[in-house]
Amino acid sequence: MSDSASTLETNATRPSPTVVWLICAMAAIGFAFDIYELLMLPLIIKPAIAALSEPYVQQLVEGGMALPDAKAAWAPGSKNYTSWARTLFFAPALVGGIFGLLGGYLTDLWGRRRVLTGSILLYAFSAFAAGWLATDLYQLLFFRCLVFIGVCVEFVAAVAWLAELFDDPVQREKALGWTQAFSSFGGLLVGFANVLAAQWAESLPEIQGQHEAWRYTLISGVLPALPLIIIRWFLPESPKWLQKKLAGQLKRPSIAELFSPQLIQTTIVTTLMFAASYGIAFGAIQQLPQILSGHAKIVADADAEAVVKAAAISEKTGKPVPPPQIKGITANIKDEAVAKVTIWQEIGGLFGRFALAILAVIIASRRNLLRIFQIPALIFVPLLFYWISTAISSEDSLLMIKLGVFAAGFLVVSQFSFWGNYIPRVFPLHLRGTGESFAANIGGRIIGTAAAWLTLTFAASEKPNPGKIALVGAIVAGSYALVGVLLSVYLPEPKESVDDE
Repeated sequence: MSDSASTLETNATRPSPTVVWLICAMAAIGFAFDIYELLMLPLIIKPAIAALSEPYVQQLVEGGMALPDAKAAWAPGSKNYTSWARTLFFAPALVGGIFGLLGGYLTDLWGRRRVLTGSILLYAFSAFAAGWLATDLYQLLFFRCLVFIGVCVEFVAAVAWLAELFDDPVQREKALGWTQAFSSFGGLLVGFANVLAAQWAESLPEIQGQHEAWRYTLISGVLPALPLIIIRWFLPESPKWLQKKLAGQLKRPSIAELFSPQLIQTTIVTTLMFAASYGIAFGAIQQLPQILSGHAKIVADADAEAVVKAAAISEKTGKPVPPPQIKGITANIKDEAVAKVTIWQEIGGLFGRFALAILAVIIASRRNLLRIFQIPALIFVPLLFYWISTAISSEDSLLMIKLGVFAAGFLVVSQFSFWGNYIPRVFPLHLRGTGESFAANIGGRIIGTAAAWLTLTFAASEKPNPGKIALVGAIVAGSYALVGVLLSVYLPEPKESVDDE
């Protein structure tokens, strides 16, 4: 290829400033709904299992078991409930991690744009199907697996795409930092969506014959697909990836190359440290909805408000409200109260991501940047959840829990943005999607999310015991945090650029 042809080719593949802003906006939407989908399960898992376990309860009754015993066999804390809670947390993460690794490979092979748009459409419509179509736990599990596949692939493709839009390192850091900050808006949005779903459940159309807030919350995950359907036609491919592809200079990606002498330390350390960041969140913070559902004030207020609402419905209809409906009303009220508390985590996370975005262009050492958040999290998060394990029986503790959750979100969620900024700088262009995917999906989505499985397994008991979940969460999160801090000694400092390697 002549020099002039090469120049024309380069100019043709370089997007205009307007298109760059469009790509950043699309990535920000993707990041927001990535977290939206991940944080949805802790909010809806308890009412979802309660609703979808009804056929299994009836089977036990038909088999001769007394109704109270059959319900107890599926109550929170029971063997059946714990088994399904662990499955719904870990199986989609496992499937998403495995297919996400394949998606990262395809991102390097096929390009960033195609894989990104396909992944967003997959998780959006799978979320809709989970809320609208699921009639048993296996169907919910299936659709959640599809959601996780889309989410795991989307993160990798979006980060690689953004990292290759900018030649200037400062601009790249700012773009990655500020677009990833929208992830916390996703956490806030899902909290508000759950609150609204709980408030308006009785007024919304029936789904599978019921007005259940958890279904409407799941369905809201279709929202990111709507702007994408319009915008995707205006989005170009990554200029750097396309330029090498057209010039015949793009090397074929290889998972084995991640373990070459040049990259093995980077691959192993980033994978385990990514897992450590996720483990703090899923081992403790993401268990808050189940912990707070047993808080003394939330339980008392929900029971009292349900009586008032049931009386109003009875007066309006002239008929007594049946116990199952009262139970559903109570559950929706409790879901709303819990969601209002967990929103504080994402507010803290939003401030943490903003702080990371600012500090990322000031602090040169990536190790030092991460440790600003890592070391305080190692100390604070375990102590917070140990205290919560003793405080949920006190109605006066809710305000302090909110403040503690805010601080935990600030320290932990910010670490997720760090990895989005760091990983593109340590893997070469032809291997960027594959390397990111291995660290994010094998590390974060599988090893990190396994923390939820550990917490629920060791906290299992015959009766619901939110305090025990908090205590075990403190131990699990502390263990993951300690591993992350210890491994930070071996975290490689990135080179200025690896695009040409």
